[in-house]
Amino acid sequence: MKLGLTVGYWSAGPPPGVEEAIAAAEGLGFDSLWTAEAWGSDCLTPLAWWGSRTKRLKLGTAIAQISARTPAAMAMAAMTLDHLSGGRFILGLGASGPQVVEGWYGQPYPRPLERTREYVEIIRRIVAREEPLEFRGKQYQVPYPGGTGLGKPLKSIVHPLRKEIPIYLGAEGEKNVAMTAQIADGWLAIFFSPKSDGYYRKALAEGFARSGARHRPDDFEVVSTVPVVVNPDVEAAADFLRPMLALYIGGMGAPRMNFHFDVFSRLGYEGECRRIRDLFLEGKKGEANAAVPTKMVEDVALIGPVGKIKDELPLWKQTLLTTMVVGGPAPLLRTVAELVLG
Repeated sequence: MKLGLTVGYWSAGPPPGVEEAIAAAEGLGFDSLWTAEAWGSDCLTPLAWWGSRTKRLKLGTAIAQISARTPAAMAMAAMTLDHLSGGRFILGLGASGPQVVEGWYGQPYPRPLERTREYVEIIRRIVAREEPLEFRGKQYQVPYPGGTGLGKPLKSIVHPLRKEIPIYLGAEGEKNVAMTAQIADGWLAIFFSPKSDGYYRKALAEGFARSGARHRPDDFEVVSTVPVVVNPDVEAAADFLRPMLALYIGGMGAPRMNFHFDVFSRLGYEGECRRIRDLFLEGKKGEANAAVPTKMVEDVALIGPVGKIKDELPLWKQTLLTTMVVGGPAPLLRTVAELVLG
């Protein structure tokens, strides 16, 4: 299993200690660095800024939201970052959810799988640079079929460093995960649990079996953030993560469509999820946090004393994960590297 470092997205501003953590991760043998975006900081600018201080780490977005940029704009950014990093860039994409897509970007959300499939195809054609871009899909049409009528097919001025840039997709539902296995080079999971390993193996297997699948299980990357909190008091460690889980279950999606809610429901916490969501939406965030069971936290995170985490790691290493992504200061990263990489 490889290790990745997440520097996430920001709250009030850039998180402190990021540069020290990145330097430590590279020195400790981490494989990759990942940035994110929600509805504040973007994921490309920090990756370029902090990534310029690295020499070896792969640089990935987890995730770049497809509604934030046209496929051509995303392809331009990907080719640019791939050149600047010497071929270390990984393009992680995701459809996000309706609250963000329609409420923040002002774009329609329906048919996200179809939109994602077309988006990926357009990017691949641009990066391959074999001919001027013409695409007639249900979601995207290039050149634009209207307006002045003066648009014409174009080919990128920039010659890509690589004819193919790895594309990973963020996915949570069974259909999206299966599509990811068919059309992408890797899967960016969220709130992965060893308990869900069989469920996701089945979904991925369906995608690998489809016509035109790019990979087989043995050359497909599965990447997931796994929160790690070292603390001799397990409950105190869980308290550190409860607000984050309550936010995703209760506030990072609409009441009628929240993919994070669904992930935890599949783990057997549907009743708890409903209570967390209702409390969160009523503005009772403290009660929502308290309603997150410790066992739920332990299902998706490694928490507690170092010995407990060490004992639980073999179960995670037996799953389909190929890269465990963690975040935190340099001392924590050093501990994680010792436990995971040996």
